[in-house]
Amino acid sequence: MTPAELSRTVLRAVRRAVEEDVLPAPVPERVAVERTRPGGTGDYASNVALRLARDARMPPREVAEMLRARLTGTPGIAAVEVTGPGFLNFRLAADSADETVRELLRRGPVRTDALPLPAPEPEALARLGHDAAVWGALLPAPDAELLAQHERNPLFRVRYAYSRTRALRRNAADLGYRAAYETSVAAPELIGLLGGYPVELDAAVRLRAPERLARHLVAVADAFLRFHDTRFPGTHSEDARYVLPLGDEKPSAAHRSRLAVAEAAGTVLAGGLSQLGVSAPDRL
Repeated sequence: MTPAELSRTVLRAVRRAVEEDVLPAPVPERVAVERTRPGGTGDYASNVALRLARDARMPPREVAEMLRARLTGTPGIAAVEVTGPGFLNFRLAADSADETVRELLRRGPVRTDALPLPAPEPEALARLGHDAAVWGALLPAPDAELLAQHERNPLFRVRYAYSRTRALRRNAADLGYRAAYETSVAAPELIGLLGGYPVELDAAVRLRAPERLARHLVAVADAFLRFHDTRFPGTHSEDARYVLPLGDEKPSAAHRSRLAVAEAAGTVLAGGLSQLGVSAPDRL
């Protein structure tokens, strides 16, 4: 189950409760879900019960328990828990990560025309160039940092990570194979962030906070670079990498699947940069 599907699933549970006359509240147009913060419970959380409780004149935890009962056992959801004053916390099924990668490869990231973007100052455009000026309007930083071709520059890291996904594709083509998600890949941090992209984009639009999307792209880039540099289990070679075969090793289903995760990451990074009005070069 993807985050977008989770949002629709929770909305259907709300609608059922309203139609059954146990929840006297209007059905919202949409239900927001967000990735849980570090140390939180589950993979995603929603405050929909707190929002509905005001109109229903019911305790938020009672509304949350009502929805939890209707969501427990739903395919794709491993567990639903109520925490705090009435937050719904969701742990997705193990195959949700596989679905996230396949969905990104099949359809690409979601897009919107509703994301508000700040206009960089003309002076900044003249000093920094278009991409750095646009990024600096989102996440202000000293000029030297915005222009640095170094990992301390978040914009550089995002674009560098994207360029690495393109390099992996080229290198794999030279070795005679393409991305294909054939077997599960143990990359929960990266795949979780890829799956959370639609949620962050939606929040950026809803809160009129495009910088939120920029920060999410930095998190995706950092997670991808860690994934890219992960060694094969059991190898002692300093040159061994997680995505491409090593030495005389033949490309396997695992290599094709790891490349598919890299392709999905590149798709999200390019799509996010495009949403922000920043270019994504294949080579840096």
